[in-house]
Amino acid sequence: MSETAVLAMAYGTPAEPEQLEAYYTHIRRGRPPTPELLAELRRRYEAIGGHSPLLELTRAQVAGIERALAEAGRPDIRVALGMKHAAPFIEDAVAELAGGGVRRIVGLVLAPHYSRMSVGEYTERAQAAAAGRAAVSVVPSWHLAPGYLDFLSTALEDELRALPAEADERAHVLFTAHSLPKRILDEDDPYPAQLRETAAAVAACTGLERWSVAWQSAGRTPEPWIGPDVLEAMSELAASGATAVVVCPAGFVADHLEVLYDLDIEAASRARELGIAFARTASPNTDPRLLDALAGVVLDRLAREAVTA
Repeated sequence: MSETAVLAMAYGTPAEPEQLEAYYTHIRRGRPPTPELLAELRRRYEAIGGHSPLLELTRAQVAGIERALAEAGRPDIRVALGMKHAAPFIEDAVAELAGGGVRRIVGLVLAPHYSRMSVGEYTERAQAAAAGRAAVSVVPSWHLAPGYLDFLSTALEDELRALPAEADERAHVLFTAHSLPKRILDEDDPYPAQLRETAAAVAACTGLERWSVAWQSAGRTPEPWIGPDVLEAMSELAASGATAVVVCPAGFVADHLEVLYDLDIEAASRARELGIAFARTASPNTDPRLLDALAGVVLDRLAREAVTA
């Protein structure tokens, strides 16, 4: 096997309901949630069937990237999973790779847009875990990867075609990603601009005219988060005459709580209250276009590093 491996990094999710409190405590950096916060989170999981498919989907994505690399001529490259808030943690995966003789790790975060609070933190943890045992470089972003954009464009066209004819005439598309604290705007963080670039690329590909960017799933902290929130944006669009809203959650690559609850339940409910049609584009999950695109991103990274070595 090669001394080069890929570390696919993801946010993580509890494997079973009994792990929910420990998971939430880890997200809160060791501070246990209040009983009220924990009960609210349990209620959301129960609303989507008691279990998020994220872990299974993430593992399938990791296996799919490895297959795509093999099909592209690199069957020697192993892909390992390391998560931010649940086992296997990033540190566990790095230790396993380094212990197995890997000396070069390409980090690939399973989120397309860069922020110092997301991809930046993944990078710091992976490099600290390697501690000289292996060289770690991380792909900063892949928000304009052709296969990813192709999937989003096709998924969006599918939902727009499925709208009732009378609603399609005044339909508006909202491209969303997970909100982050508003202070990143003062730090010239590229996260908001990259989401707009993704949205603009998909809009150009599909000939879309009525679209904008919104944010979702903001954390429950005292500080302000980036807006407009998707629910607020929907209310404003309805007030301005929109008859339908299609949400394209471009910042997410798999079905999980923020999609299955925040959009499929909460946003859909808001649309009913507003009297407008609502649709949500499919998540990439294990679509070959995404997996091939991510394998391509890794190979491009390796090629660039080889040139500069």
